[in-house]
Order: sequence, then structure tokens, then C-alpha cells
Amino acid sequence: MKVGTRIDVKEADEMMNDGAEVIDVREPHEYTAGHVPGAKLIPVNSVYARREELPPDKNLIFVCAVGQRSALACEMAAAAGLTRLYNLEGGTDAWIKSGMPAEK
Repeated sequence: MKVGTRIDVKEADEMMNDGAEVIDVREPHEYTAGHVPGAKLIPVNSVYARREELPPDKNLIFVCAVGQRSALACEMAAAAGLTRLYNLEGGTDAWIKSGMPAEK
């Protein structure tokens, strides 16, 4: 079973405006090259170990480069007992291609 609802850039932007937290699961060098504004960097291989940093009372949007690693991160967060999990389809690439702002 796939964990985490797949959402597009528009849905992610709306959710962020409503207080959703964005977790970027790429590697640090990818993150510094450009990321979704306000995204917190937690590389995919450390998501479960750093699960206490994921707020259970918020919608969590996981983002990577194209959507593969973030799907894995959703599964790790689910294993940690979190339920409000979303995966940005197309990842950071889709975010930037759609003309949304990126931070460096």
C-alpha cells in the first residue's frame, strides 16, 4: 500500500498557506542549490531517526527532487506513527518548473 497522499504544486502551496510543514528529504548539496521556501532539511536516510522533529499535529509535505525519495520518507514517517502525510508529486523540479519561488 502506498503511504502518503500525492499532491501537486498548487495543492502543496495551498496547504503551506494553511500551515503545513515542508520536509525536504534530499541531500544537503541539493537543498542548498534551491528548495521550497521554509522547507526543513531532513535527508531521507535520517527521517526515521529524526522522527521527533516531525510535528504530529501538522500536515507534513515531503519533497525530494522528483518524488521518489519523498515517497519513501512518507513510509518512514508512517512507521513512526504519523498520519497527516503528503508527497509532492514531481518534487522540487516540479515546484521550480511551475514558477514557484525557491530559496537558496
